[in-house]
Amino acid sequence: MSEEAHRTEQQIWFITGISSGLGKALADAVIAKGEFIIGTFRNPAQTEAFNETHHDRAFALTLDLTKPNDIRSAFDIVRSRFGRLDVLVNNAGFGFAGAIEEASIDEVRGVFEANVFGALQITQAVLPIFRQQQSGHIVQISSHGGFKAMPGFGVYNASKFALEGFSEALAAEIAPLGIRLTIVEPGPFRTNFAGDSLRQASARLTAYDATAGAFRERMQLVNGKQEGDPYKAAQAIIQVVAAAEPPLRLPLGKIALGTLTAKLESVQKDIASWKHVAESAVFA
Repeated sequence: MSEEAHRTEQQIWFITGISSGLGKALADAVIAKGEFIIGTFRNPAQTEAFNETHHDRAFALTLDLTKPNDIRSAFDIVRSRFGRLDVLVNNAGFGFAGAIEEASIDEVRGVFEANVFGALQITQAVLPIFRQQQSGHIVQISSHGGFKAMPGFGVYNASKFALEGFSEALAAEIAPLGIRLTIVEPGPFRTNFAGDSLRQASARLTAYDATAGAFRERMQLVNGKQEGDPYKAAQAIIQVVAAAEPPLRLPLGKIALGTLTAKLESVQKDIASWKHVAESAVFA
């Protein structure tokens, strides 16, 4: 069997941000499964090293999510070299800690450029390929913090709320076209997310020491001790992609399950307590 004939039987995954953490774990797991990945790095040296190591089992591109030209160039290569894709995983992005008042507008814009606009543009770039095929699966890596906000994490929460908002609408738009979408909501995982990858507001206001300040300190304390295993998360994502009826949302980890449950209970409590007021705000 020729290489090209063999590749047509493989699923082709496009995964952003495979240098570390969940992205690397997922890339390793997909390659081990015998499927083909196209992965992205921001560092050209990492791209070159990856391609030298993996040869015909995978292919890496250098891509900065905040640069639209990088995204256009990457998908020009994908279309000309591979012609199709089966799975998109929007994984690249970063965390940001700090109280809302502490965050500068430039810092907020930086978070949104990567976590929202970068993911949105990658998603828009893959949709014509999936529409032509009438198949494909989009996996958006969000967070349990994309479902419930936390003091000290509000800017990051907002970026992931935005990702989930457009993704939930998109899932309904593309379902009739044979394209699926799953939002993955990990809790704390033992990656570098809470370490060097975590950005923090440059300002620090003592008024928020008990809330946002405590959150910053907690992130440092749990780094390297998180409950989540990124390689088990990778297997869970592979399982969802293979499912006949994948979920719209996939929380990962016991803490994530607790976070989502607490949010649902909170919303239900507010609805029940204030239902009479809500119902009164209509024309008689």
